[in-house]
Amino acid sequence: MTRAAERAGAPDPPSLRRAQLLAYALPALPLAALTLPLYVLVPTFYSETLGLPLAGVGLALLLVRLFDALSDPLLGWVADRIPGRLGRRRTLFSLGVPVAALASYLLFAPPPAAGLAWLTACGLALSLGYTATLIPYAAWGAELAGDYHERSRVAAWREGFTLIGTLLAIALPYAFGFATAGGWHGLAVLGLLVALALPLFGTVTVLRVPEPPDHTRTRLSFRAGLRRLARNRPFIRLVSAFFLNGLANGIPATLFLYFVSARLGLPEWRGPLLFLYFLCAIAGVPLALQAARMTSKHRAWALAMIVACIAFAPAPLLAGPEAGPAFAAITVITGLLLGFDLALPASIQADVIDVDTASGGEQRSGLYFALWSLATKLALALGVGIAFPLLAIAGFNPDAAAAGPGDNGVWALAIAYGWVPIAAKLTAIALMWNFPLDEAQQQTLRRRITAND
Repeated sequence: MTRAAERAGAPDPPSLRRAQLLAYALPALPLAALTLPLYVLVPTFYSETLGLPLAGVGLALLLVRLFDALSDPLLGWVADRIPGRLGRRRTLFSLGVPVAALASYLLFAPPPAAGLAWLTACGLALSLGYTATLIPYAAWGAELAGDYHERSRVAAWREGFTLIGTLLAIALPYAFGFATAGGWHGLAVLGLLVALALPLFGTVTVLRVPEPPDHTRTRLSFRAGLRRLARNRPFIRLVSAFFLNGLANGIPATLFLYFVSARLGLPEWRGPLLFLYFLCAIAGVPLALQAARMTSKHRAWALAMIVACIAFAPAPLLAGPEAGPAFAAITVITGLLLGFDLALPASIQADVIDVDTASGGEQRSGLYFALWSLATKLALALGVGIAFPLLAIAGFNPDAAAAGPGDNGVWALAIAYGWVPIAAKLTAIALMWNFPLDEAQQQTLRRRITAND
């Protein structure tokens, strides 16, 4: 029993067994393997290996991203309203999994003669299937547990498997190579594994993980629901901090390869450092859970962002191959802190949904996580939209390694990589340090919700 429950006299719900947590977390692995290749490897493969025009590939992927953004709120609304014998979370999840699995294979293993129409159609199908799978999956996890810290366990298991899937998505394509369009190149192998693993793991999840109870007492109209969402101040505060922190993470993620090559002069370190970063993030997840129990979820996340700012501060001053070990140390620290960024905000999101459910009478986790997903995508898009124009103005180009670390364009790269994100993180810290929803308040909300069942 937690301290908050002891004070209130309300028992905690029983903890989820590890077997249930494992069954829930398994689909996160193949789902994670879809995101990095889609944004990083697919454009290069279709333009360089298949020989499609770069402008056409860019336009096709722009259409996919626009469709992806527009479909998020719609599928979030559907996720909360869809009927089905399996339950609303398991029903939409079960419909989305086969679409995502098939589309991933077709996109990652195209025939050598595939053109822009193939890229566009498969990209749109993958976007639809991925969103229809991910939104009910995330909402399902938020509703599996009502306890303040138990929700962090659920998020931690899911995000831990997400990081393992990301590591596979980094390693496999490069291990097999993808310089040829035919045969089992790296992207094709990854697509086949996703196509096999996602339905298999998804079936385990549907069979072994219970459908969470729906605490909806009344249905809100679309307009009334939006008004109530806008009045959910903890959510607005959280999603603003999450967006700013996502922007702060997205800018260095976008510039990482350029920084290692042009500023440090270590292009051969790019792959190993990227792998090290995500490997450390896996180790950071249990640290995040422990820190949240020692203080609170929002304060632990804020402290992690403070440490990240301190770690990033010297990064722009590093230059040349001799700075490689120091940058590797920064990679380890920020990788560990990525575990906090993944596990804690998603758990807090489940808490702010309780504010809406308790006041409005409708449990709308699907819509909330759809908006959460949209904020993630906007942060990544804005990170690219800010970083590249600034570097272009400063005169940086991808071949700047030959100019040396003292070149003005390379200096601009270093500042954009290390110091611009700190400003965004500091604003996110200010929003979260005194966040108004702690363990005791969350337990009060849960009693209000369950008292009306």
